[in-house]
Amino acid sequence: MISWLLPGLVVFLLLNLAAGLVRVARGPTPADRMSSALLFGSTTVAVLLILAEWMSEPAMRNVALLFVMLAAVISLAFFGMPRDIGAGDDEP
Repeated sequence: MISWLLPGLVVFLLLNLAAGLVRVARGPTPADRMSSALLFGSTTVAVLLILAEWMSEPAMRNVALLFVMLAAVISLAFFGMPRDIGAGDDEP
């Protein structure tokens, strides 16, 4: 394999993370911010898997799996929250 390909992919993914950070700072809605947070999670997993292959560290794959499980739980918790907490106050 080409020796610069894996580090180049890591740099590209980290630049995508920087662009997502701008979206988090300027995001108009909480859903935009949550989408960026999910982008961070999936990009982190991709970076960890690439680094695990590049550095021959199989333990990094376990860490990537942990990040996948954490991202799934966080997204379920966010999208399962009630939207209008005070909506039922007007009804008798």
